[in-house]
Amino acid sequence: MLERFRRAKPLHEVGTEPDVRFTYANERTFLAWSRTSLALVVTGIAATQLLPKFDIEFGRRLIGIPLILLGASLELASYRHWDANQRAMRLGQPLPPSRMTLVLAVGIAIVAAIATVVAIVG
Repeated sequence: MLERFRRAKPLHEVGTEPDVRFTYANERTFLAWSRTSLALVVTGIAATQLLPKFDIEFGRRLIGIPLILLGASLELASYRHWDANQRAMRLGQPLPPSRMTLVLAVGIAIVAAIATVVAIVG
């Protein structure tokens, strides 16, 4: 069980350097997920500060806070996925599958459902 929490070797100590084009593509993908994460966080902040008040107490926060949390969790997941991809490329292994698209889709659907309820009630 403790093996799971042991710090992995730094990337430069694992395997061999992959083709730079793949490294850059992996980095561009990470940066695209980072922009999406940042957009979610900023939208959540804007929702909590700029939306008109609803009849439901904390209505703006019910919409904004899940967006901020989704953005933060997506950013952490995108870093982990970048690291896993980079390690796999350095070791000549298949790239690991990603669940980030599913997490993002479900998260946005949940926020949309919350926003719909807040808009109807409040």
